[in-house]
Amino acid sequence: MKVSQLRTPALVIDADGLEHNLKTMAAALPGARMRPHVKAHKCTALAHRQAQVGHRTFTCATIREVEGMAKAGLGEDLLLANEVVDAGRLSKVDARVTLAVDSEATIEAAAAAGVKEVVIDVNVGLPRCGCMPDDAGRLADLARKKGMQVRGVMGYEGHVVGLDDGETRARLCEESMQLLLAAHKLTGGDLISAGGTGTYACNTWANEIQAGSYVLMDTTYAKLGLPFRQALSVLTTVISVSAAFAVGNCGLKSLGMDHGNPGMDGAMVLFCSDEHITFIPEQPAKVGDLVRVLPAHVDPTIAYHERMHVISGDDVLDTWEVDLRGW
Repeated sequence: MKVSQLRTPALVIDADGLEHNLKTMAAALPGARMRPHVKAHKCTALAHRQAQVGHRTFTCATIREVEGMAKAGLGEDLLLANEVVDAGRLSKVDARVTLAVDSEATIEAAAAAGVKEVVIDVNVGLPRCGCMPDDAGRLADLARKKGMQVRGVMGYEGHVVGLDDGETRARLCEESMQLLLAAHKLTGGDLISAGGTGTYACNTWANEIQAGSYVLMDTTYAKLGLPFRQALSVLTTVISVSAAFAVGNCGLKSLGMDHGNPGMDGAMVLFCSDEHITFIPEQPAKVGDLVRVLPAHVDPTIAYHERMHVISGDDVLDTWEVDLRGW
């Protein structure tokens, strides 16, 4: 199949960019130092590629992702880095699954479901999940009393990973990790799990990094000067042209917009609506042209689509199902 034969809007992955990103991260964080987060791409075919470069432990955000990874033969060591209260489904998964807990209630839910291993999720500055650092030891003791092994701690410095200034990003990352290390002293265990694409290089305190976006990238992370290439774009057909602007057939229903407008090489994006992107091209466009739209946030963009196509030049090399979508 040729790229021109794809039905748009379509997710496309540049094969060379993908290979570059896989090899770059494998060199920077080999083996178990890297625990890729599959929430970024929700695709077991892509997870297999990550495993092929030595990254065989994975992070998941949903039970659905855990189930799909196990079914795909990628269940060697899965961390469900999210609190759940319906943990019973995990008992049916044929894989090693470690669950994040941050309260008595989530520990009770894990124990009732027969979960064998947990990590204590610690709030390191992002106002989301996680216990206070000084409460981590008490929760670890409770989990052990319930018969579970406490593998260690995790904490996500998500308020830091996207900061533009590298020095500020590194300084605030260290502050967050000092909180996590303090919690780890109280809990014990082998794992200190943290990090993301924006802090993968400066976070030297965690012994495993949960980066996800690096493998495909988006324009938000591209601004940070990281050594990864923009491999993912949304192939779009120009459907209307006026003297001042052009319109393509992708919009809010095919792009994650929480980080702002997407980008386009050789064009300025004005705005997106449900099914349209309005842009000003540097060179005249005509109806029927194919253009590439670069998402600002890779994770929700992919979750809108059922499949993605690996391409090289004009050729479609492979088509991968986004088979971890939904809950």
